[in-house]
Amino acid sequence: MSNLLTPLVEVPPTARFLIVRLSALGDVILTLPVASALRQRFPQARIAWIVEERNAPILVGHPAVDEIIAVPRRWYKSWGQIRRIRHTLKERSFDVALDVQSLSKSALLAWLSGARFRVGFARPQGRELAPWLATHRVPALGSHVVEIFLSLLRVLGIESPRVEFKLFETPEEAEWAQSVLAELGLVGRFAVINPGAAWPCKRWPFDRFSAVAKFLHDALALPTLVLWGSQIEWTWAEAIVAQAGEACRLAPPTNLRQMAAILRRASLMISADTGPLHMAAALGVPCVGLFGPTDPARVGPYGPGHIAIRAAEYQGRHPRRAPESLMQAITPEMVCDACTKLLRDRKAA
Repeated sequence: MSNLLTPLVEVPPTARFLIVRLSALGDVILTLPVASALRQRFPQARIAWIVEERNAPILVGHPAVDEIIAVPRRWYKSWGQIRRIRHTLKERSFDVALDVQSLSKSALLAWLSGARFRVGFARPQGRELAPWLATHRVPALGSHVVEIFLSLLRVLGIESPRVEFKLFETPEEAEWAQSVLAELGLVGRFAVINPGAAWPCKRWPFDRFSAVAKFLHDALALPTLVLWGSQIEWTWAEAIVAQAGEACRLAPPTNLRQMAAILRRASLMISADTGPLHMAAALGVPCVGLFGPTDPARVGPYGPGHIAIRAAEYQGRHPRRAPESLMQAITPEMVCDACTKLLRDRKAA
């Protein structure tokens, strides 16, 4: 195994690449620039991406991805699944496997692919058994994870590529979104609130989302659509709409691609550190991100035109166990001020 970038991995223009990034939704979205940069450098290459089934739809239609290989979430707990996946990967004769995730499960997939070159991150970005299964270990560079993920490509001679997400939309998806928004009375500018978050310590109190929605409606004449995914998130969204009254609309059930179609048409997104936040940022929607246990310098909405709010830093070693007081330190006034600034800046641009 090599921890160095020399010699570079040399492959032909028609090389076969496998990108390994299984989850989570936000991380899959933040890995899209890797596929775009790979396509820029190797326009004739064949690029496949192995991803968990639940996140696969977001990759559909991406111009850099020739094939999506979707696997169950817990594929590694079934010998039958492992054998099936190994056969699927082996028959494609990959030259290079890029383990962007660099965990044991992702490194195992890179190894199962039979690729001659298995490129992953050196520690500490590479974790668990991943560095031991890589043929090339790349030291991570950059402060934001988008930059860190792209730094993996240095082993292929790709330095400082353009950052392009390129989320694709079909005409049918566009028509669906326009129809739904019209039914909700959102035919012009509108904001989106996403109250959900997988970690309880990432969630912001629902009454504060309602207060922000009321401000947007009363002060800025901007209605708000509240998104939800799971049944419990529907309960939260319904509570926000009930408190905010005419300022809010409750979104219908959406899949990932329908959610993207709605977000693409929004003027503003307000969310904690979740997949929909990064989806909105990738689509160029101005975002106000609310952060507590996670560091926005590393995982905030990427690029200009966004504001990340973090009122208190987490000093511990286990972010998932962080106190909910970190998010509670963010006041509605902080969020309202950020929304006002983003909308003013967008109008002036």
